[in-house]
Amino acid sequence: MEEARPSRTALRVAMRRAAHQMYDSPLVFTDPVAVPILGQEYVEDLQRDAPGRHQPFALGMRAFIVARSRYAEDNLRRAVDAGVRQYVLLGAGLDTFAHRNPWPDLHVFEVDHPATQQWKRGLIARNQIAVPANLTYVAVDFERQSLADRLAESGFNENEPAFFTWLGVVPYLTLPAFRGTVDYIASQAPGSGVALDYGMPRDAVPPMERMVLDALAARVKMAGEPFQLFFTPDRIAAEFVAFRDLEDLGTLEVNVRYFQGRRDNLKWLGSAARLFSAWL
Repeated sequence: MEEARPSRTALRVAMRRAAHQMYDSPLVFTDPVAVPILGQEYVEDLQRDAPGRHQPFALGMRAFIVARSRYAEDNLRRAVDAGVRQYVLLGAGLDTFAHRNPWPDLHVFEVDHPATQQWKRGLIARNQIAVPANLTYVAVDFERQSLADRLAESGFNENEPAFFTWLGVVPYLTLPAFRGTVDYIASQAPGSGVALDYGMPRDAVPPMERMVLDALAARVKMAGEPFQLFFTPDRIAAEFVAFRDLEDLGTLEVNVRYFQGRRDNLKWLGSAARLFSAWL
């Protein structure tokens, strides 16, 4: 068997979450496992690049990553307060929530591609991070396996409500794959919900911002994970007609909610990325 190779975008996301813990104060998103999960090699990379962590692009990207994580877990708390006891992370990457879960009766299901998940589990073992009993890994090869089938085989109960997060995934999907997952979430028990982020189409952002978006698109394409799917707020709302209580946040709303009053320059930049949540 070949050694599992990391998703490069998942690694970049994890390194930005760790950088937030190391270089920003006060924290928008507190994650005491973000640095330990990376281990010595990746943390040394962060330390070597410390001066660049305060450049405008680096600050904006870090703000985007930590705000969407905070938004997802704020919505998760709302779900738990309403009685939800199942949490599904779609495209979990190096997310660490399961290792700092404050609710012992909340069952966490981490869904990801088998290679990415194997890489993550290797990091967890190598860096001596305990695996909690209420965490279940769900490896899904979407070309050959059904999300619904794999979750059911892993102990997920479709008769009970669940909360789903879907961070850093939607732009990489085809429209049929996106709709298939939305339909699956829509089939869950009342009280279920989802939080995700999505990107605006190129022609919906200002000309100067298109240059930054084009550069980022070229970078992820070179990493073998190209952007494919974009929405405007109206278009994504139309995809969630089966849901209620939709919330869609842009740069202004996110900066007011999470970055207001800071003395540093950590804040969302541009208008291309948005946060979204919906409930059944």
